Amino acid sequence: MIIRNVRILGGEPVDIRIADGAIAEIRPGLEGPEAVDGAGAIALPGLVDLHTHLREPGREDAETVQTGTQSAARGGYTAVHAMANTSPVADTAGVVEQVWRLGHEFGHCDVHPVGAVTVGLEGRQLAELGAMADSAARVRVFSDDGKCVDDAVLMRRALEYVKAFDGVVAQHAQEPRLTGGAQMNEGVVSGRLGLTGWPAVAEEAIIARDCLLAAHVGSRLHVCHVSTAGSVEIIRWAKSKGWNVTAEVTPHHLLLTDDLVEESPVGAYNPIYKVNPPLRTRADVEALRAALADGTIDVVATDHAPHPVEDKETEWSAAAMGMIGLETALSVVQEAMVETGLLDWAGVAQRMSVVPARIGRLSGQGQPLEVGAPANITLYDPSVRTEVDSSAYASKSRNTPYEGMTLPGRVVSTFLRGRPTVLEGKLV
Repeated sequence: MIIRNVRILGGEPVDIRIADGAIAEIRPGLEGPEAVDGAGAIALPGLVDLHTHLREPGREDAETVQTGTQSAARGGYTAVHAMANTSPVADTAGVVEQVWRLGHEFGHCDVHPVGAVTVGLEGRQLAELGAMADSAARVRVFSDDGKCVDDAVLMRRALEYVKAFDGVVAQHAQEPRLTGGAQMNEGVVSGRLGLTGWPAVAEEAIIARDCLLAAHVGSRLHVCHVSTAGSVEIIRWAKSKGWNVTAEVTPHHLLLTDDLVEESPVGAYNPIYKVNPPLRTRADVEALRAALADGTIDVVATDHAPHPVEDKETEWSAAAMGMIGLETALSVVQEAMVETGLLDWAGVAQRMSVVPARIGRLSGQGQPLEVGAPANITLYDPSVRTEVDSSAYASKSRNTPYEGMTLPGRVVSTFLRGRPTVLEGKLV
């Protein structure tokens, strides 16, 4: 197959020849019988998400591995990390292998299960970390995401354990005693609305503690969904020490603020904006953007969190926390980072493909688009603007905060090891 007239990382137009799942040739004017017209689209290495909730097993009413990976492919992703808060919890080799095999069966993108840190996400006893690492799924990322490993001794033991197989603990930084009953960001808006506030220090205290623990044991720590300016400063300080700490930010924390809880298009208390960690202030958003631009925050991760309608379209206090994000991630990053001049397309590739693959220790993903590399390719047209319509999404859930908004760009096509999973915006 030949992909014609594409601009690698926004450069000059070239053609790409694919053979045996790899990039065989790159130059203008390639000839061949089977060709896809890239129409001047930007070519990026296939996107890699470190933080996706596929919900299977247990909550197939919200998402399945099949629908979640279809959604990922339509968003330009060729690999996702499936979080462990399923039912049963992915805390054994058997469950992670089940998720991994489902990913292979459906084939829209690679699925790399994340193993739970503790049994049942209960924070009392370490899960079977070694068995999951040795399983067919070859788990290298471990997280109790949705819950914080708040016991310092247990967190230390987990960091020590994963060193044996070059794993990483991905922490959901939330001190539970500071967030009991919390509903949204603690600040002026929460005060006006009468909602229990979620203080920034609840995130920052755990990040500071865990950076110190990771340095003490010489292990890898990854911080999930960073949301505050204070967290950025702590991570920047840890990196200045040379500690092995990485961090992610979600697209929604790069664009949306807590004002929307009060001033959404449909009025106050719209649960579509209820998320963990909560939307923060404009000052936090600006700090997160600057940190992603300068590398303090390493990657963009979607935290794609699908929920059925009945779990979101209810009163605020009862609504589930979370937003879907796989199919809008690249557009939101273009809006927040590229169109503001903070990142170019090479920078986007680093933060949405190359570095997440490196953190997850994925050997066949996140490689530069060059001869000999696996043909994991995303074609993206940044020139169009489209109104978000979740009814057209592949995901089973519709809880997007961008419904009705006009966002830039669209994923044209996605190739997984040379095989198209999406062509002209349609699943193959």
